[in-house]
Amino acid sequence: MQAAYDDTFSVLSHPSLDQAGGGRSTITKASNKDVSIESADLLRGSKTLEIRHNGSLYLLRTTKLGKLILTK
Repeated sequence: MQAAYDDTFSVLSHPSLDQAGGGRSTITKASNKDVSIESADLLRGSKTLEIRHNGSLYLLRTTKLGKLILTK
């Protein structure tokens, strides 16, 4: 297993996303297969995020209790 390291990548631009971070996010990569990213980096201050995957649209939402819900 490789040692963990930090990498920076561009995140999607969306009107609902807070652009204070300049559209950049830091991820931690433990190996070639494992990637970890903070939910706050994905949501960028918004309560919802649209995710397109294999031609389908999903909605990632945060609840009042701070949990995440992914729906199609």
